[in-house]
Amino acid sequence: MKKRLPGLALCVAIALVATGLGTLAPVVGAPVFGIVIGAVIAAFLKPGTVAEAGAAWSGKYVLQASVVVFGTGLSIVEVLQTGWHSLPVMLGTLAIALLGAWLIGRALRLDGDLRTLIGVGTGICGASAIAAAQSVIRAKSADVAYAIGTIFTFNVIAVVTFPFIGRALHMSDHSFGLWAGTAINDTSSVVAASFSFSAAAGAYGIVVKLTRTLMIIPITIALALYKRRQAVKAVRADAAAGTSAEQPGRLAWNKVVPMFLIWFLVAVLVDSLGVIPASWHPYLSQLGSFMITVALAGIGLGTRIGVLKQAGLRPLVLGASLWVLVALSSLGLQAVTHTL
Repeated sequence: MKKRLPGLALCVAIALVATGLGTLAPVVGAPVFGIVIGAVIAAFLKPGTVAEAGAAWSGKYVLQASVVVFGTGLSIVEVLQTGWHSLPVMLGTLAIALLGAWLIGRALRLDGDLRTLIGVGTGICGASAIAAAQSVIRAKSADVAYAIGTIFTFNVIAVVTFPFIGRALHMSDHSFGLWAGTAINDTSSVVAASFSFSAAAGAYGIVVKLTRTLMIIPITIALALYKRRQAVKAVRADAAAGTSAEQPGRLAWNKVVPMFLIWFLVAVLVDSLGVIPASWHPYLSQLGSFMITVALAGIGLGTRIGVLKQAGLRPLVLGASLWVLVALSSLGLQAVTHTL
């Protein structure tokens, strides 16, 4: 643990600075500042620095712990109160985001992990979903940085444009809250956009967004199973070619369902039972945001700017395409289900 302390301390220091900047510029948010500051510092650090071990640990384990803390703000009762009529919109936009990421990402010749991260980030809940997916697929730090940057770009655009579009379309508070909750990624951006429209839209948008966060569970399990299947195929191919005698082992349950996801469910259940006082929720939310900022600072410290340049503008093209698809499909599904 001593080897990790310098890097962890640096991540916490970056997170403190990022939190202050995030307070001054809430549209950007502390997590984005965290990964950007980390990446800038990384440009001046040589490989093998004393901060490397702690930064890597933060980027993995603090990231997972932040998802668990976010679970304390999710109540099953609140989820059910959103009503079944909102589920077709949420599930439909998620399916479109994931399918679009696969098809458009392949057309753009983007790495599979990168398009997966952008897809789940757009379809579920931004940085939290990217954190959960990252823990399973073990994507490169550069891919995580790309995904976070892409999600951030279109969150900012959504916060600025959605209220104007909603008023131009004469949307009700309920329909705008559903639109913001399903078509904007990060929670803070949903809050900013929906409350800019009205207080009622803001209240409903938050519940829709929190409900959408629960999709982390099935998507993470599906990704774990997919990665396991790929590993088994690779081992069998090597064995058939005579290059490896290793045989695929039995699939352990904790490889399919990561432990942090179990604790996330426990946190949701504990909150649903009323064990966590409502007065604690704002503080736990702030703690979760700070932890994810610490983790993203660690990922930023592991990112090399030169690597980021290799993909060019293609990740942004994918992010823009998915953002437009999800925004339009959310409105279309509301029209079909008579919730617009």
